[in-house]
Amino acid sequence: METSNTNYYNNQTESNASCMWALRSILLNFDENIVETKKYGAPCFCYSNRHFCYIWLDKKTIQPYLLWVDGNKLNHPALEKGNRKRMKILRINPEEDLPIKTIHFILKDALLLLKKK
Repeated sequence: METSNTNYYNNQTESNASCMWALRSILLNFDENIVETKKYGAPCFCYSNRHFCYIWLDKKTIQPYLLWVDGNKLNHPALEKGNRKRMKILRINPEEDLPIKTIHFILKDALLLLKKK
């Protein structure tokens, strides 16, 4: 399937590209109202026209992560705040199995937040 982000995914190393395509699939298949777009040059996922998640690549580790827009309102031990005020990230190791249960848990909470707005 061709997306506006095809080049973004395919221009990564093989392990990162495969991981990012899998993350994309998880996000899009979680809820039929989640759509993919591009913002700041990276894949962005929206629900009801509101941005809630991005797939980014860490500049230091060169590994993917999910960035949750309202991460400051999400509680999960795997989420990292760092020095961000509003967002949190979920680091993904492309050499390991994806933490699907964790992703689904965070996705569920992130969408509940959006539905309350």
